[in-house]
Amino acid sequence: MSQQRTGPTDGPDFPDLPEATVARLPEYLRALHHLAEDGHDTVSSEGLAAAAGVNSAKLRKDLSHLGRTGTRGVGYDVTLLIDQIEQVLGLTHRRAVALVGVGNLGHALAGYAGFGTRGFRIAALFDADHGRVGEHINGLIVRHVDDLPEVVEQESISIAVIATPAHAAQHVADRLVAAGVTSVLNFAPCVLNVPEGVDVRKVDLAIELQILSFHEHRKSALTALPAAVQKPGRVGMANRLGGEAVAT
Repeated sequence: MSQQRTGPTDGPDFPDLPEATVARLPEYLRALHHLAEDGHDTVSSEGLAAAAGVNSAKLRKDLSHLGRTGTRGVGYDVTLLIDQIEQVLGLTHRRAVALVGVGNLGHALAGYAGFGTRGFRIAALFDADHGRVGEHINGLIVRHVDDLPEVVEQESISIAVIATPAHAAQHVADRLVAAGVTSVLNFAPCVLNVPEGVDVRKVDLAIELQILSFHEHRKSALTALPAAVQKPGRVGMANRLGGEAVAT
């Protein structure tokens, strides 16, 4: 997943967070919710870091940006930290999301129950195919993309997901922006051009698989080397680099 554009913060009191920290906050939040469900009231930085899949030094630095340092010998208050991260991420109320493109991927996304537990609700479904318009998916009726402006205003939608073929994605993005959407999650395998102030996150599953293929190729090459050629620590360094690629 990659970010194509970064917008300004919401105000003078909003924490000025590095993008890498913002990307890790949802991982901390997920881990904290699991800890809370398991009955934990507090967690050490080491425990939370392990649950989130990062090192403890990185976690402490990230949380320091929020003004959270934890209590020596006690750790972090799980409930308070959940509240603070949700506040920073703007998850104090469920955000309405529009999904454009209800093919195989879009259909699966529309039925994904995990959005509701993470602070979002799919409020509207759209497609340009008249054959899909009127279809019922997870309690919603697929609307035609021509209805975008009306529905975006009615549902107060500022975030949209594009799950269309690549050739249609830019046109859809243009229509979303014109309707008032200011944040886009793009699953189409293409780069979108959007105005200043519109944020785009790109999810390309093929790219992620290609990165994993690189790591598999490298591991195979290292394994094939004669033992005398493999320098001490070489494989460990490869593993650390690979882990960093996943963690960041």
